[in-house]
Amino acid sequence: MTIKSFAAKIFASIIIAKRKKWLDKPVETQEKVLQYLLSQAKDTAFGKDHDFSTIKTHQDFVRQVPIRDYEQLKPYMDRVVQGESDVVWKAKPIYFAKTSGTTSGAKYIPLTKESMPFHITAARNAILSYIVETGKTDFVDGKMIFLQGSPVLDKINGIQIGRLSGIVAHYVPSYLQKNRLPSLATNCIEDWEQKVEAIVQETQREDLRVISGIPSWVQMYFEKLVDANHKKVGDIFKNFHLFIYGGVNYQPYKAKFEQLIGRQVDSIELFPASEGFFAYQDSQKSKGLLLLLNSGIFYEFVKASEFDLPNPVRYTIKEVELGVNYVMLISTNAGLWAYNIGDTVEFVSLKPHRIVVTGRIKHFISAFGEHVIAKEVETALQEAMENTDVKVNEFTVSPMVEPKEGLPYHQWLIEFEQEPKDLELFALAIDNALQKQNAYYDDLIQGKVLRTLVISKVVKNGFQDYMKSIGKLGGQNKLPRLSNDRKIADSLKLV
Repeated sequence: MTIKSFAAKIFASIIIAKRKKWLDKPVETQEKVLQYLLSQAKDTAFGKDHDFSTIKTHQDFVRQVPIRDYEQLKPYMDRVVQGESDVVWKAKPIYFAKTSGTTSGAKYIPLTKESMPFHITAARNAILSYIVETGKTDFVDGKMIFLQGSPVLDKINGIQIGRLSGIVAHYVPSYLQKNRLPSLATNCIEDWEQKVEAIVQETQREDLRVISGIPSWVQMYFEKLVDANHKKVGDIFKNFHLFIYGGVNYQPYKAKFEQLIGRQVDSIELFPASEGFFAYQDSQKSKGLLLLLNSGIFYEFVKASEFDLPNPVRYTIKEVELGVNYVMLISTNAGLWAYNIGDTVEFVSLKPHRIVVTGRIKHFISAFGEHVIAKEVETALQEAMENTDVKVNEFTVSPMVEPKEGLPYHQWLIEFEQEPKDLELFALAIDNALQKQNAYYDDLIQGKVLRTLVISKVVKNGFQDYMKSIGKLGGQNKLPRLSNDRKIADSLKLV
């Protein structure tokens, strides 16, 4: 064991031991976070408009601070972007994380001097948890690659602005800088395809041990590595044993990854967003991601089935239950209040509080009242693929409400790496798995309102071509697993 590996193990033990203080007192921890947020923001424009100084309990908070998304918070955010101080949080933010457009343009999410450190320490602590549990530290002696957005930042009214991953790149600890790839020059390439080609050239002779990024874009990197070297990724990088990812479920990609790598590797899942770093996988043995209750974020949860009601119940960490699909709301030390981030989660453990991300509240299919969510389609596909040699590169699902003939159905658009021997039988396996999970879908199939799903094969690289056509190739961009319209479905080129 090298000195660096030994030091990493000691450091990991110290940091993870400190986590126990809030893990053992989740409710008290969250109550303290709420009171801290309110006290710090009571003199801001938002705090005065919502009488923060009079809020004593969560019930008060619910009464005085309604649920908002970015569009509803935009009048305040516009003031922040224009350079006004003390609007949603004290002083001005130190960055804006620019994210994908809404109905009125791009979103500018503030990052403050209070919120920024948690984006860094959460990712670090995920790795430290892995070290403490597994004892593995060899990866700290090799190179690490982070496939991320450009670190080049612009300015708007004196505040730096960029993609979150590009901003975070400026905070990589000095002790990792020598190990980190790609180079700054390569990382600054804006065109994603050119960037990946440059990363392949720069990394293929290095001792890469940790690779991190959104699975779909890491897969693109792996494919180009294999094409350039005519070897498996695991043969190119013999010491590569840890994949760190976030943004989408890894399971649909896992078989393809193992084929490209040539062996299994450990993985760590993260749940970061521009609005905050919410959770990370703290164990290789336990399901779910540890919800970070002491990171300047107060969480509320609304049952997804009740979210469209005029005044849905907002549950705290004290009141959540296992197995319920919740919309997650956050109030943060960056000035977001009862904010709907759009993600849905389900608790798989309450001691400690661990979650799985089930999808997006706006990404579902309910053309016939079935309300099928991302977790259900991903699980159904995974079950159908078990004990087969089928490999899927990418997929999405849309409703076919008015087919040319026969009953309506769900259309699964799949880019196969290796097709099933019998496509209709494979479709039936997915359909049966979906029916088991979703009673409404089952009723529609059994009641002859819908027919069994139909699989349409997408041409090779069809999803990449689609993402490129809408200007969202690479970086932090993610393809929706399912949608309630045919915008994506009708844009894909089929075999």
